[in-house]
Amino acid sequence: MLEMTRVPDATKKLGDFGYAGDDHVIPFEVGPLDARGRVIQLGPMLDGILARHDYPEPVARLLAEACVVAVLLGSSLKFEGKFILQTRTDGPVDMLVADFSTPGSLRAYARFDADRLEVLAAAGETSSETLLGRGVLALTIDQGQYTQRYQGIVELDGATLQEAAHAYFRQSEQIPTEIRLEVAKVIRPGEGEQWRAGGLIAQFLPEAPERLRMVDLPGGDGALEVEDQFDDAWREVQALAATIEPGELIDPTIEPERLLYRLFHEHGVRVFPGTPVADECSCSRERIRGILEGFSAEEIVDSTEDGRISVNCEFCSKSYTFEPGEFLAAN
Repeated sequence: MLEMTRVPDATKKLGDFGYAGDDHVIPFEVGPLDARGRVIQLGPMLDGILARHDYPEPVARLLAEACVVAVLLGSSLKFEGKFILQTRTDGPVDMLVADFSTPGSLRAYARFDADRLEVLAAAGETSSETLLGRGVLALTIDQGQYTQRYQGIVELDGATLQEAAHAYFRQSEQIPTEIRLEVAKVIRPGEGEQWRAGGLIAQFLPEAPERLRMVDLPGGDGALEVEDQFDDAWREVQALAATIEPGELIDPTIEPERLLYRLFHEHGVRVFPGTPVADECSCSRERIRGILEGFSAEEIVDSTEDGRISVNCEFCSKSYTFEPGEFLAAN
């Protein structure tokens, strides 16, 4: 498969159109509107993750959305760690996992019921809400060993991942946030079908805390107010984000810098150096060996098949084989 990655032109400078290219997270700031955010277009990296598992198209589309959300949120971490997006639902796609490790490594996989999916596909019912069903979206920040994980839980009940991400920021972070996502399979002459995805997150971060006038969360059976009581700066950010056409987030000829300029040039948008995102799995033979060394003798025997212990990584599909004798001797 031919790659679509655009190698940045050495003559271009930060902020120029086409400087970052695909698979780079680009932070930005719109000072007059007190807004900050990140934007990304995922190309070859995403296509590689999805092609490795040969997912059915509806499943691939959902996992691509999860990847975009994980990258947009995980790339905000200022420390070495992981941001993990995971769904657990009763739908035919009962689990999605997108695991982002700072500064820019991503791995992801989906679990689905092929029979249920086939029935829904035949009926033309493959919306993300139908495929996910009811359950939860967990967003976890992991700073590594000897630290406590932080986790936010959002209910998934007929909501898209984009809507659930908005709910997470409303409930857990209390930061006014706007997220836009788009995923598509595109055909380019001479290159065949390829997956592309794009996303933008913008957040209202004024210096004066009293301007963060979030609507109060409901108590009991209460309902959220329909209208958010924000000031005009954030309303304008929301209005500008609403003008984003789906194609603008995935079209390789509309670079992220060009999109940011179109949206915010009247106010002045500052673009910061981007961070590349790579398809990288954290599995290793040594890490899996460490896990097996913690197994009891009975568990080692139960894990042995045809005289060997075989472990397959669900993320990258690598297979590791071990001799059970080396673990039994230790027990």
